[in-house]
Amino acid sequence: MTREQDEKFMLLALLEAEKAVELSEVPVGAVIVSQDGTVLGKGYNQPISTCDPTAHAEILVLREACQKVRNYRLIDSALYVTVEPCPMCMGALIHARVARLVYGAKAPKWGAAGTLYDLASDPRLNHTIEVTEGVLEERCRKILQSFFKTQRENPTTPNHH
Repeated sequence: MTREQDEKFMLLALLEAEKAVELSEVPVGAVIVSQDGTVLGKGYNQPISTCDPTAHAEILVLREACQKVRNYRLIDSALYVTVEPCPMCMGALIHARVARLVYGAKAPKWGAAGTLYDLASDPRLNHTIEVTEGVLEERCRKILQSFFKTQRENPTTPNHH
């Protein structure tokens, strides 16, 4: 896909991240698309509101896409996410055989696509994922920074441990 297409899908992921803000969830949004550009799933972080530690945006879109295509493999798909995935999400992307990962902002404390860990290209695993980082990075970073600033300034919002 072209940079223009990457930005188009990242904008969709940013719209999803905005939905998370409304629920006082960490604003991470994700979109997964097929090789021909069909959106197979969209979602945003929901672990607090669902009381489910696995309800990260990436996991939720993988679940939706797999149901849509009636297969647990999403071969030739691309996942767009506003923030670099954590180890749990990277593991799920590898299991689903996602071909490409595109993310906005790096995650220095959790990033598993090159920042802290590099599960996407680890030769010991049975699948590797092509990674494109930094798409709409500034916008992706700003939504996170704004959210955490509000959390620090407003102690009445739900606690995010």
